Amino acid sequence: MSTLLNGLKQHSIVVADTGDFAAMRKYQPRDATTNPSLLLKAAMMPEYADLVGRVVADAKQTTSTPATALSIAMDRLAVAFGVEILKIVPNRVSTEVDARLSFDTRASVEKALTLISLYEEAGIPRERVLIKLAATWEGIEAARHLRQHGIRSNLTLLFSFAQAVACAEAGVQLISPFVGRILDWYKKSTGVAGYAPSEDPGVQSVTRIYSYYKKFGYGTEVMGASFRNRDEILELAGCDLLTISPALLEELASNEGAVPRRLDPVASATVPDERVIMDERTFRWMHNEDAMATEKLSEGIRLFAADSVKLEKSLAARL
Repeated sequence: MSTLLNGLKQHSIVVADTGDFAAMRKYQPRDATTNPSLLLKAAMMPEYADLVGRVVADAKQTTSTPATALSIAMDRLAVAFGVEILKIVPNRVSTEVDARLSFDTRASVEKALTLISLYEEAGIPRERVLIKLAATWEGIEAARHLRQHGIRSNLTLLFSFAQAVACAEAGVQLISPFVGRILDWYKKSTGVAGYAPSEDPGVQSVTRIYSYYKKFGYGTEVMGASFRNRDEILELAGCDLLTISPALLEELASNEGAVPRRLDPVASATVPDERVIMDERTFRWMHNEDAMATEKLSEGIRLFAADSVKLEKSLAARL
């Protein structure tokens, strides 16, 4: 009998949710995704000391202004990890725009163009890079503008149906609904210790988004993310992509069993949702009405921003 990981790969594209090169080589995902928290963790690991050292040395040579040198070092570090990742995974890597720009469309676009420029200087075509942006209204608009430059985006920190619809209307390449963080909120707010996989609020959120996209023919890819247990993952077998941590990849690879497909585009035609006409006012009201999504989006931006600050302090000490 096949492992759960191999069975899952028959229905969904598996993505590594890590900055650890060794884990990618072991589990052979097609794509990989990083974020400020993962980059901070990886940058502190001894095995990446040479890579970080090269980035710092390059930044020192490019400018004499400390603030500018730090900004360059942060961008180059993100891209350096991405370039190394693309030597392992055959398809795409996601690289995140600073979370502190989540409410600034113009600055997000400019940062994305800088990152893409650095990738292209390293010989990586933009088709192999997804720019990660927080799924605020401003982030979604930034993704819309980036499409005009042939740059594709991954909209992250996605918790509400409003965010998902707005992303699809903007022609976003991929969204990352955070399954586990949705579960965390409901467990805390309701006092319920756990949910059956099919009743997991995070699983139900992704299932609804996937079905809506397929029913109305949107091309935006759905990538379930931020899982807390393997049952959440298996319940979403058939989702376009699933980004999974090394610990859960190991659990799936170490256990055998059948993996039935749970999400199917044909079955999605029967979902009851009507098509939503999305504009900024509708988005802000719908998202505001979802207490979980409003809270978790703000919290996620704060946490990613805090890890970016920690990484900056580490690099500043070397500069």
